[in-house]
Amino acid sequence: MAQRYGGKYSPDPQSRDTVSPFENRKVDPAGARSNVMFVPAGLLAFFSVKGGATALAFGLPAAAILGLGAWLLRDGLRAEAAYNARAIAKRPALPRKILAGVLTGVGIAGAALSHGSPSVAAAIFGIAGTALHLAAFGIDPLKDKRTEGVDDFQASRVSRVVDEAEIYLADMRNSIETLGDRRLDGRVAAFQLEAQRMIDTVQSDPRDLTGARKYLGVYLMGARDASLKFAEHYGKTHDENSRAEYEALLSDLQTNFSAMTGKLRENNRLDMDIEIKVLRDRLQREGVRPD
Repeated sequence: MAQRYGGKYSPDPQSRDTVSPFENRKVDPAGARSNVMFVPAGLLAFFSVKGGATALAFGLPAAAILGLGAWLLRDGLRAEAAYNARAIAKRPALPRKILAGVLTGVGIAGAALSHGSPSVAAAIFGIAGTALHLAAFGIDPLKDKRTEGVDDFQASRVSRVVDEAEIYLADMRNSIETLGDRRLDGRVAAFQLEAQRMIDTVQSDPRDLTGARKYLGVYLMGARDASLKFAEHYGKTHDENSRAEYEALLSDLQTNFSAMTGKLRENNRLDMDIEIKVLRDRLQREGVRPD
């Protein structure tokens, strides 16, 4: 009879406390389409060095500008993906994609001048490059995103707490990944999945922030600090007792976060039931009998 292979470096069967380390991972929104924008900058710098004085004078600054535009584009795509993934989010403080488009146009104009093109032609090339860049990659979000009935103060509080929580989760994951232990990666991923459910619940209804703030702040910061200390200690000693204690901590955190998220969602359900009852009573007073 076939049996599941198990070994020192094999993950345990999936359970409530262990999920795939890739469960909550996301594809880098920048990807190859932004990285390829660094290629023109490199080629321009290469040919500028081999050209004459005019090519060098215009080409190298243009290559630097193109490289800066590609870097801003990559960060802008990541910021936009984070904005789109949240129910409540503030618009990016710096419109990186728009600036990347403008810099790309300036770089193209400089490249044209380095090869002897007239100023008018170089300007036309630059404008066309900016327009094509913005058409291909779009512009940055220009307004804050929030759910109906949420004022700016509430949206700002939620956004700030979520930003801090995601930093704690990322630090926690990165510290455990240094150990190269897939089972521990899965345990951390399982806990982070519960934490993400709480984050999603708070974003869908900012009124839940009061109850969840300690969890997303103090408790996640403590989990991050414990993970850093454990990774440093276990990486040197491979102490199984400390590993068992850390896994027990993850189980307790996962259980408590799951229970708290359930309470938050139950409160939302209770609020909705009350609103439905009030609406039914109001309709009945108007002579309408809802089904």
